[in-house]
Amino acid sequence: MRRTALVIAGALLLTACGGGGGATGADSGKVVFWDTSGPNEHPVFDQVAKGCATKGGYTVDVQQVSFDQALANYKTAAQGGQGPDVLRSDVGWVAQLAQNGLITDLSDSDAAKDTSDFLDGPLGSTKYNGKTYAVPQVTDTLALLYNKKMLADAGVQPPATWDELKADAPKLGGANAIFLNNDAYYALPFIYGAGGDLLDVQNKKIVVNSPQNVQALQTAKGLLDAKAATTALDQANSYSNMKAAFSAGQVAMEIDGPWTVVDLLKGDAFKDPANLGVAVLPGVTAGKGSGPIGGHDYVVRQGTKAKASSAKFIQCMSSTESQVSISKQLGLLPTRKSAYDSPDVKSQPNVTAFEPAIKQAHARPWVAAGAQLFDQLKIDYAYVLSGQKDARTALDEVAKAYKDQVVTDYSVN
Repeated sequence: MRRTALVIAGALLLTACGGGGGATGADSGKVVFWDTSGPNEHPVFDQVAKGCATKGGYTVDVQQVSFDQALANYKTAAQGGQGPDVLRSDVGWVAQLAQNGLITDLSDSDAAKDTSDFLDGPLGSTKYNGKTYAVPQVTDTLALLYNKKMLADAGVQPPATWDELKADAPKLGGANAIFLNNDAYYALPFIYGAGGDLLDVQNKKIVVNSPQNVQALQTAKGLLDAKAATTALDQANSYSNMKAAFSAGQVAMEIDGPWTVVDLLKGDAFKDPANLGVAVLPGVTAGKGSGPIGGHDYVVRQGTKAKASSAKFIQCMSSTESQVSISKQLGLLPTRKSAYDSPDVKSQPNVTAFEPAIKQAHARPWVAAGAQLFDQLKIDYAYVLSGQKDARTALDEVAKAYKDQVVTDYSVN
């Protein structure tokens, strides 16, 4: 998932390595695991990881690293034959790392042989050029989070379309109906909900400036113009401002993912957790709302001296048993179908609430330059929301940036 990263105390030490260079000789039996999860999640992943090592007959050194620094530091370390043996990778990093030769092809490993139990969406993020380079860990998406009491007091239901939201906004305090995060990843629900996309990967076309996407950004700006939504035009503070306003009960709705629930429940509006509602995102038409597929995968460093142990490690970490345990303790969304059948998972309100949104989630373009697709879109989405550029002009600029800098071999729509 791409969201405001948690900066975790404790600097990442590049000297911490997974056995150095080339994978020659016997398996070292020691797995260094870089865990990019946050402070609320890390103790659970540490516990599960050490349990896997005990059962598997190898040792594991679990190192918590900052999510927002992990990709750059991993690439630097791996290019020098150093770094962890296993990385908890954002789903958007896998294709890039595979293209750069920094992670191992797992296609023939036991960890990737039987993938039928994994959800199709998360599984798509593990592939590059027809080969498997990762194993899904957890999945997530964006959904409509709402204050049940505020909607009930206003006599409205969670909106199925953006027009419904606009019509109901006066009953919810006008602009306080919803807070729109001023960030490219949070523009995707408008784009996907309008039937658009960023790239047509199959036909190698740039479609970010399609008529559907122009309509999508006009819809977002239209909510602000109609005083049916608010935002923070300073992107650096937009996400934190949104969470603060929603958790304090100052706005009725926000668009966010399951990772935010733990923090929201600390706010005044959700001292009673039952007051937090989760619904599928609105769309241009009812039933078409969709958020992006996010989440994390396990990858193994190319050149590890613990290749066999690392494969056993990620097979155990991604097992149904491990996913059920993680979901039970943290409320995160499993990537295995079988995990959703577990009573321990079914009893998690966060999981059951987000499950409908996961079923409608839209696959992002799983390309090596996937992370770069947000750079120009973030800039121009802000221009649209602030009224400095119209949607057509802004998206044409994004399309040009894609062609010039990101996917130069793609044609422009």
